[in-house]
Amino acid sequence: MTLKSIKGYFLAALAAAAYGTNPAFAVPLYEQGMNVNTVLLFRYVLGIPLLALLMRIRKVPFSLEKGAMGQTALLGILMAVSSLTLFASYNYMNSGIASTLLFVYPVMVAVIMIFFYHEKNGPSLYICLFIMFAGLFLLVNPTEGIKLSPYGCLLVMLSALTYALYIVFVNVSKKIRAIPTTKLLFYVLIWGSLFFFFNITLGNGFTWPTRGLQWVNLSALAIIPTLLSLACTTAAIQMIGSTPTAILGSLEPVSAVLLSVFFLHQPITAMEIVGGGLIVVATIVVINDKKVDHTILFVRKMFPKHHLNSKSLLKKDSNQEPMRH
Repeated sequence: MTLKSIKGYFLAALAAAAYGTNPAFAVPLYEQGMNVNTVLLFRYVLGIPLLALLMRIRKVPFSLEKGAMGQTALLGILMAVSSLTLFASYNYMNSGIASTLLFVYPVMVAVIMIFFYHEKNGPSLYICLFIMFAGLFLLVNPTEGIKLSPYGCLLVMLSALTYALYIVFVNVSKKIRAIPTTKLLFYVLIWGSLFFFFNITLGNGFTWPTRGLQWVNLSALAIIPTLLSLACTTAAIQMIGSTPTAILGSLEPVSAVLLSVFFLHQPITAMEIVGGGLIVVATIVVINDKKVDHTILFVRKMFPKHHLNSKSLLKKDSNQEPMRH
């Protein structure tokens, strides 16, 4: 494994953990009377000057090449819709379960890349997805009598789909891949802010934060699950590809569980611990995918009748282009 790959896996895991802090900052704001569109507007707007400052420090130009502006607008809208539907689902169901259900998006990414972009994957991918779903099932913990809201679930599925499309588009667009991470996020947040501002003007209302703690939560939303998470996600996609990045995102429920225990003082069950452990195992499978594939092939060769073509199993996407910083 190369240093670049190690860095990519680390960034993908960090992005997932950071994104898992969303409910910890958003739910208290709802309880204090702020609505979803206003919370997200502040989340995006507060991140823009921070990115602009970072771009100035790194001497990254603000200009975009011809044709790239429309693509950044599409990414901004996809990210805004994903944020809006996820945050809205917190009003209809347990935020921890909503954040857990969001991670059907790795499957969506894998399906889109396989059927629309002909990405080849070895058996380790399917083993990883199976382990991940087992872990997610235990985290949802239906035996505890938790009732899922159908409308809340629909919102989470829409959030997962739009986020999956965001990841895929970043991976396959040459113009987007040529944009430095900070510049791309700068324009994504601008378009996302315009989206929420437009929603508010349509009659969704604006709730101004009046307490110091509200500003703290809003600032934390802008920095941790927005700037940090999206920057790490975008950079990880450039280094290891969209599918591994998406699957490593399943670490988010683990961080959500830890936050609920240590910061929100919510109880944790044995099933949640096992579920989180399975998700960690799934990430290890992703990181060691080539070794796992070779081991599986070695075993399959012991049974010639069921032998699979090693070339088709081990061929990986070799068209990844590094992001310029």
